[in-house]
Amino acid sequence: MKAHFPFLIRIFAHKYPATMNWQQLISNKRLGQEQWHFDRKEDRTEFKRDYDRLIFSAPFRRLQNKTQVFPLPGSIFVHNRLTHSLEVASVGRSLGDDVARELLRRHPDLNGSHLNETGTIVSAACLAHDMGNPPFGHSGERAIASFFSEGKGLKYKHLLNEQQWADITHFDGNANAFRLLTHTFAGRRQGGFVMTYSTLASIVKYPYSSLLAGKKPKFGFFSSEQATFESIAAELGMPQHDDGRYARHPFVYLVEAADDICYEIMDLEDAHKLKILSTADTASLLIAFCDPQRHDHIRSVLRSVDDVNEQIVYLRSCAIGELERHCVQTFVDHEADILGGTFEGSLIKHLPHHLRDAYEQCSHLSVERIYRSKDVIDIELAGYRIISQLIEFFTEAVMHPEKEYSRLLLMRVSSQYEVRSDDPYTRLMAVLDFISGMTDVFALDLYRKINGESLPMI
Repeated sequence: MKAHFPFLIRIFAHKYPATMNWQQLISNKRLGQEQWHFDRKEDRTEFKRDYDRLIFSAPFRRLQNKTQVFPLPGSIFVHNRLTHSLEVASVGRSLGDDVARELLRRHPDLNGSHLNETGTIVSAACLAHDMGNPPFGHSGERAIASFFSEGKGLKYKHLLNEQQWADITHFDGNANAFRLLTHTFAGRRQGGFVMTYSTLASIVKYPYSSLLAGKKPKFGFFSSEQATFESIAAELGMPQHDDGRYARHPFVYLVEAADDICYEIMDLEDAHKLKILSTADTASLLIAFCDPQRHDHIRSVLRSVDDVNEQIVYLRSCAIGELERHCVQTFVDHEADILGGTFEGSLIKHLPHHLRDAYEQCSHLSVERIYRSKDVIDIELAGYRIISQLIEFFTEAVMHPEKEYSRLLLMRVSSQYEVRSDDPYTRLMAVLDFISGMTDVFALDLYRKINGESLPMI
């Protein structure tokens, strides 16, 4: 019996996984300042400091020049990554505050804990969730990954180990956001942004390495940051499953829900402004999210509003309110499964049928009429070309720095990036750090200058 004891322990642990607890999950310990004790004499909590630190950071400001879905605005304003992130943070704060209120009602023993900071933590994580995205939206991600998996970057495969190769051939903005916040670039403090453990854990939507991504280009951290994530998971009590994946931090579900709500609903509003969708179609899609018993009241309000854009704004607010309220209820109803690491899918997928049906109808229409519209396809084509060429230029430069042209190119790269490291993986990641941090406008401008299509005014 004794010889089989470890085996029985593994079976028991698989059937009854470790349960996370709120006291451990919410920690104001800061990455890179673990030895410090924080006892500041002011009203701002450490989690509010996270939020403020992100708001005032250069990478966050650069989101204003990064594509969300539609090309950057001309005469009609549509969402960019910055406005999207601010709206996600607003919805995330509501979700977090409402969840905290419900959990404290159910667990009065948690009064006085950091649980009442849930809204602040979730909103900070929402601000950061897109900060790792490269220029030109998802086409930028695909351009980076395909350059190495099927393009000229294939020649570097023999220089990397299996996981390093998986990192760059599955390049993902989610993993890059975690790297941006935690990696110690030259001239920056140990621990990157020096964020709290709980805020960092709340942005890791896919808590596993690139080797476990399979065919989907989704994972949570590069091999260079794996040890950092594992230390955070251990500190917060996030269990690792038998397949190597970790349980999500519970707040990830709230960040994900805020993002899902905003991009699905706000894309409809943008499509209406750009006349891709008619007012009638947009109104029909949005009112479907609302309780049928409220439809008569909603229609009476709409009749009192003459401006069609304001009508859509009202319907948008109603839809977001319904989704937020039901996501909160879903979270608290499934608290045990979420803490046990056994909850599957997103909060959206567990909503009542009428809300899931309305959401799926919007998703289907968005794919057919928004994401495949001419303007969106054109920006993706251009972005793919621009990013691919920039990667080609700069990877060649870091691999052959002795060449004169390489020397000139590398003079354009900030000293914070380790382009002259002895390690090939570090040099390649430095190129991706440099390019993924660009705005759409900067990437286009640099592309034109390198190709001789644009010259500075003399």
